[in-house]
Amino acid sequence: MSAADESIGTIDPTPAQLRRLASTAESEPIVMVNLLRFRGRATGEDSDESGAEAYGRYAAAVAPLLERVGGRLLAAAACEESVIGPDQPEWDLVALVEYPSRAAFLEMVASSEYGEIGVRRANALVDSRLILARLAPSPR
Repeated sequence: MSAADESIGTIDPTPAQLRRLASTAESEPIVMVNLLRFRGRATGEDSDESGAEAYGRYAAAVAPLLERVGGRLLAAAACEESVIGPDQPEWDLVALVEYPSRAAFLEMVASSEYGEIGVRRANALVDSRLILARLAPSPR
């Protein structure tokens, strides 16, 4: 990724998005679909490594917090090329993370430990999307 490609995209939710997420008390499991585009070179304390390396360190640090709220990584896949869509790669990694509820996700990201770790995520990413989804039944 060239320096020109590293203008900051969307990294964090807006206050309105967080309010909407917290506005329902439903307790069903959710899946957060993470679409991630890494910086060529990370920023801040992680500037001695690539964005992908910095994100790996973030993921390792957040794993115990995820486990503590009952969450789990369902799958992660490195993106290679578009078959349908723009030829220019949009995302480097897709990760599916399951949480037992919206409240569990919000508990994790509101923790002081996550606040300390979250900076690594920002250092690593140039753009991202976080999409709340639910597992669909398998077709028979």
